[in-house]
Amino acid sequence: MTGARGFAGAWLAKALLERGDSVVSLDRSPRDSRSSTLALLGIDAAVADVSGDLRDGDRLRRLLREHRVGTVFHLAAETIVATVASSAARAFDTNVRGTWTVLEACRAEAVERVVVASSDKAYGAHRELPYREEFGLRPTAPYEASKAAADLIARCYWPSFGLPVAVTRFANIYGGGDLSFSRLVPEAVCAALDGRRPVLRSDGSPERDFLYVTDAAAAYMAIADRLDRDGVRGEAFNAGGGKPHRVGDVVDLILRLAGSDLEPDVRGAGSPPGEIDRQWVDSSKLAERCGWRPKVSPEAGLRQTIEWYREHPEVRPRQAARSSV
Repeated sequence: MTGARGFAGAWLAKALLERGDSVVSLDRSPRDSRSSTLALLGIDAAVADVSGDLRDGDRLRRLLREHRVGTVFHLAAETIVATVASSAARAFDTNVRGTWTVLEACRAEAVERVVVASSDKAYGAHRELPYREEFGLRPTAPYEASKAAADLIARCYWPSFGLPVAVTRFANIYGGGDLSFSRLVPEAVCAALDGRRPVLRSDGSPERDFLYVTDAAAAYMAIADRLDRDGVRGEAFNAGGGKPHRVGDVVDLILRLAGSDLEPDVRGAGSPPGEIDRQWVDSSKLAERCGWRPKVSPEAGLRQTIEWYREHPEVRPRQAARSSV
């Protein structure tokens, strides 16, 4: 797995370990990194840790061969939109070159199953909602473009080379252990717990689709487990919570569930520059072909998220982060 020390990757690793799978992690971060969600979940010692760069094809091939890897989940990427915008070349190098390097290594070593994490942001903006997999990819910003490019590259490896690969386009994943506080949910949760007013750069009206992290892990596994089937290999799959939510309503719910009587600090009008106003995905293809459906409701997911950060005060930021919406 690439990206196992990140937020979604760590929860996927946890789910794989719990069902009895062995997990090998390739990551640039050292094992004792304080930024590792894997360590925060208490499972870092159970994961075979390999340091290296995912753009190093020779290193990747040796790893796959030595550990006899049968399934690869490629989740590593530059994921923070603001960071990508300020360093587009670095993001393209990691997200695009990194992806084809992983795929070439998997092809050379005849890996049986490969799941590549794209994003619902690869769609860009569409007037018709919800996003469906047959929609065209219309990126207009560097992060969107990097994910769309990696998405297209990955899907060509099945018809062109016979590599069993599928691509995921998931909604906004949230839950405990997300240390990227520029994202709405962890920042709003930490603000509520620390007695700060959550900051909204919009007026609260933008709509987003949210997917609880254990549901995301289950979706990755459902796809991988069916990559021997026609209709799964070479395909893209959406996964989301089932309907959109106004970001203002999400923040209000967080404050209520955290027991706070504060109100959000609304600093915008409409959507912030560069942000898409409304986004949500249709997950019916994933349900029909892989049997996956979300199990965790927004209220239940946010309750669990709040409790996780309540129990881990050491990771909460001391001051407000600049949230994305």
